Amino acid sequence: MQKLTCTDKNIFDKFFGSRYCENSGYTFTNFFMWRKMRDYHWAAEDDVLYIFSSNEKIFAAWQPICEQEKMQDAITKILRVAEENRGEKKFMFVLVEKIFADELEKYPHAKFNITPERDRFDYVYLAQDLINLSGRKFHGQKNHLNAFRKKYPDAKYLPITEEIIPLCRKELNVWYEAHRRANPDDPFTCYEQAAIHEIFDHFDAFKVKGGAILIDGKIAAFTFGEKLNSDTAVIHVEKADKNFRGIYAAINQNFVEHEWSDMIYINREEDMGVEGLRRAKESYHPIKMIEKFNATPAEKK
Repeated sequence: MQKLTCTDKNIFDKFFGSRYCENSGYTFTNFFMWRKMRDYHWAAEDDVLYIFSSNEKIFAAWQPICEQEKMQDAITKILRVAEENRGEKKFMFVLVEKIFADELEKYPHAKFNITPERDRFDYVYLAQDLINLSGRKFHGQKNHLNAFRKKYPDAKYLPITEEIIPLCRKELNVWYEAHRRANPDDPFTCYEQAAIHEIFDHFDAFKVKGGAILIDGKIAAFTFGEKLNSDTAVIHVEKADKNFRGIYAAINQNFVEHEWSDMIYINREEDMGVEGLRRAKESYHPIKMIEKFNATPAEKK
């Protein structure tokens, strides 16, 4: 196994592009962003991509990326690697799709306790719903957007380019400084801030699309995402200055309209169990949720 680095993108993209995946976690961008927090290692063997991560307590395997007929053999290999490398750590499969959870159910050589991880379910919307905000169910979001347009008539939407990345970085640092003051014990903050800066470092190489809203020379909001599969875009990051009323509604609508109007679906990732974020994502009326599951080997009786 080897550590994940920026140069591995082509290999990961080849595997991810070979199948229709709806799980937002299965993009190279996501794995690269969180590689330092999760200590990712990977290997490719017999047309199967194996991905492992670990922390102080858990040695984890991610879903092998391969054709379905190879999954049973892949499970056997993963369990062997886990036994050789986990030491005293607990082993588990993390955030796997339903199709792989079903393969674990069928696996003849071991039993697994499989549980849905609701806080990590992805929210998927119709792109045209996010663009048009039509009908009574989007009345609140349309009001927020209209209020923003009325109060900030000179606000401009801009695609993220090398020229405006420095302005986005400046806004990012201001946002995180405020977040750290409000949540000094949140260990996630520093990892996320550094991860976003790294994507800005490699923005063109990662082939992501980004959008920003400029008000009076200041980046009031920015976002970026990429194509997840043939009909879905995934939004990885969205940051905004809440002092601008309606700014989140504005960046959400503008980004999809300008960059992703050719997609059928927009995956806006998970809510991570944050109550306010869950309410916000539910208020946009997802058309479907992408389930994810954790699985641990059942104790032998």
